Amino acid sequence: MSATGSSHAAASQAALLLDTKCTLGEGATWCARTGRFYWTDIEGARLWRYDPSDEGSTSWRMPERLATFALCADPRYLLLGLATHLAFFDLATGETRRIVDVEPGLNTRVNDGRCDRQGRFVFGTKDESAPVQPVGGFYRLNHDLSLERLPLPAPAISNSIAFSPDGATMYYCDSPTRAIRVCDYRADGGIANDRLFTQLTDATGEPDGSTVDCDGGLWNAQWGGRRVVRYGPDGVETERVDVPTAQPSCVALGGVDLDTLYVTSARCDLDADALAADAAAGGVFVAATARRGLPEPVFQGAPA
Repeated sequence: MSATGSSHAAASQAALLLDTKCTLGEGATWCARTGRFYWTDIEGARLWRYDPSDEGSTSWRMPERLATFALCADPRYLLLGLATHLAFFDLATGETRRIVDVEPGLNTRVNDGRCDRQGRFVFGTKDESAPVQPVGGFYRLNHDLSLERLPLPAPAISNSIAFSPDGATMYYCDSPTRAIRVCDYRADGGIANDRLFTQLTDATGEPDGSTVDCDGGLWNAQWGGRRVVRYGPDGVETERVDVPTAQPSCVALGGVDLDTLYVTSARCDLDADALAADAAAGGVFVAATARRGLPEPVFQGAPA
């Protein structure tokens, strides 16, 4: 059932594409320029890339855990959200160039992030303590590489950062609350009218990574729930995709027509018995959809 109690459409099923056994797969990103899919294994400190044209995959070792990243206007680079700092990554040489530290002195790390429609990188952090506490923040890296904190509630585990097609709405969540929130997001960077978008009502699952389709629907991977759920702009569930693994973590709409749902997943927090029953955990899954995505916004800043 959706947050408003309306029944959802019949579920479709995702299938395993790549059995990569990532410890913590995340950051699902489709590059429309090159027709390739990127993602990260956070705990494995590795960036991955898959090319559907030849079904080949490539990976790069990162200097520390890679939590999130963004495509750049200059296609030679990616913008990396590493555990403790932001950096540019040269895809040809493997070189990283540090931009700015994030929350130095706190026991937090960078977590989820996406570019807004103006090409600025918006991201959040997560607490590394146990149990997690809401001590992190949401930030924006501007075109001039200045970093600013956004006036949003401090999260324990930031996730679900995404932007409406017109860029005027920002989605985000603090995963343990099991709620996705939304706010008005102005072109000049101003934020207002922070409010509830939807509250998860299934018995299991927390909201994790999200993407937005061309109709303004929000697709959300639900950690621990074995599903991806699409919500309309009004917060009402419209579709869901069953994912045959316990911990789907992030989503992207890709493929030639941007109608293939890519889903990353994780193996962490699963004991030996759970892993024996969930052999594909940490893999990448795909499902066909009747919806089309949008080209991922690219970061408009550049290395000095």
